[in-house]
Amino acid sequence: MSAHEPADIVVDNDDLAKKLDTDVVASAAKADEAEHKMTLAEGWRTHKKAILWSMALSGADDPELIFQVVVIGSFYGQPNFLKRFGVAAPGTANGYVIPAQWQSALSNGSSAGGIIGLLINGWAADRYGPKIVMMTSIVALTGFIFIMVFANSLTMLVIGEVFCGIPWGVFQTLTTAYASEVCPIQLRGYLTAWVNLSWGVGILLSSGVVKATLNIDSDWSWRLPFVVQWVWVVPLFLIVWFCPTSPWWLVRNGRLEEAEHAVRRLTNAEYLGEADAKNTVAMMVHTNEIERQIQEGTSYLECFRGTDRRRTEIVCMTFAMQLLSGENLIGQGVQFLETAGISTQLAFDLNMVLNAQFIIGTIFSWGLLTLYGRRTLYTGGMGIMAVVLLIIGGLGWFPASSPHYNSSVYAIGSLLIALNFVYNATLGPLCYTIIGETSSTRLRQKSIVLSRISYQIMNIICGIIVPRMLSQTSWNWGPKSGIFWAVSAGLSTVYCILRLPETKNRSYGELDLLFEHRVPAWRFKSTKVDQFASHHAANPEIEKYEEKMPTVHMEAMNVGPGFAFSA
Repeated sequence: MSAHEPADIVVDNDDLAKKLDTDVVASAAKADEAEHKMTLAEGWRTHKKAILWSMALSGADDPELIFQVVVIGSFYGQPNFLKRFGVAAPGTANGYVIPAQWQSALSNGSSAGGIIGLLINGWAADRYGPKIVMMTSIVALTGFIFIMVFANSLTMLVIGEVFCGIPWGVFQTLTTAYASEVCPIQLRGYLTAWVNLSWGVGILLSSGVVKATLNIDSDWSWRLPFVVQWVWVVPLFLIVWFCPTSPWWLVRNGRLEEAEHAVRRLTNAEYLGEADAKNTVAMMVHTNEIERQIQEGTSYLECFRGTDRRRTEIVCMTFAMQLLSGENLIGQGVQFLETAGISTQLAFDLNMVLNAQFIIGTIFSWGLLTLYGRRTLYTGGMGIMAVVLLIIGGLGWFPASSPHYNSSVYAIGSLLIALNFVYNATLGPLCYTIIGETSSTRLRQKSIVLSRISYQIMNIICGIIVPRMLSQTSWNWGPKSGIFWAVSAGLSTVYCILRLPETKNRSYGELDLLFEHRVPAWRFKSTKVDQFASHHAANPEIEKYEEKMPTVHMEAMNVGPGFAFSA
């Protein structure tokens, strides 16, 4: 076989056979086969309840984005907020500006609190369960919002951000993990991508609230958007209270009967009977045991050992590249458009169109997910964003005295909307799909937490430099900053080509073996995986199953303990 041709991975693990009953392995093989054969329509009919619960829980991201992404970013161009907290700046659109250092503090306060919340979540969710952690966080957020509503100084606002950031940090990962665990292979991409759309709904609603309060001539023009966050508290708490617990979490904690009950609650009994539910849990047990054989522990330290180190690197970079792509300019949309020369009212109107792309782009991404893989879409989207940002940066060099200045201003506004559409059709939704699928099931909660921390760290860095790029009292780059982010997005594209694997149509057991055998990122799609081969002799049911999955068996090379890699 040529060195350039894909190899096949075959499990050869006698220790696994000793720890699992052969009936469990046979049941796992049946469930794996059924999941791979399931069509999209069958997945919808069978897992309709899981889809609805996952979509409902993803709404937990809305409160975070109402404040962190839209409200604070929009307030830098909000006249009443600027008069209340800003400093005089003659010649600017509103006559006042928030100093760059305070913009950095306001942007980074929630990120700092979010890191604390993320670290707590990674430990607490595994120990006490995601539901208890989520409900506790909702109650805490209800109290912390008071600080934001009644803040009378920038210092108090920053303190409120840090405290609110702690429960927001919990919300940021639990919904992604839940969506990746309760849905089958065919639906995983769509449901994890839905998380991005739920952010978009929150952003669009909060943009509408900010715009609706724009002409209120009092402090309530900036207080009311904070008040709106209380609207979500009771519905979210009830959703979390009644939703089924993730069966994967129950399996990891040895509660198999409860896991079967959770599977039945998440599926349609007309299409998935009691025996099928048992098979599904058996598949989870089998995957969990494979991962235990590879690596036993579930601490944060384990995320940086063995093959999980590579998986952690990929999920962290995938989330960090959300900001390295230049997306942070979209979060500062109002200020960015104003520095480009667009009036305040038109900037807020365009910001509504800009934020609508979170919904439009995500819906468009569902069609792309059907046709293309995760690696193709994420890499392609990053490359396109690099080109668009380069054009925006070039248009920023037109001086105000140029006869083409007005045309360049509106071109920048249009390109920013196009940039956000590309982001939300590719990088935005695919990020959640990739981090949900790439992490191992035993370390998923902690891996997603670490990926989100990498995002928050990058967000803090961007929160320091982006306000200075855009502030007319600091670096004052304006649209020219697009060139900086075009280079950043270009380098990120190179990383994706070299390191980002294709996870589409792979079960978690198959992905475990692909990473264990150190398959290069560009060969993930073409490599065949046989995760039940070690039990052929023990059970004829598995032999029958494996006959339907032809592989090429040649001389085995020892790659890891208990496994064989045939090439």
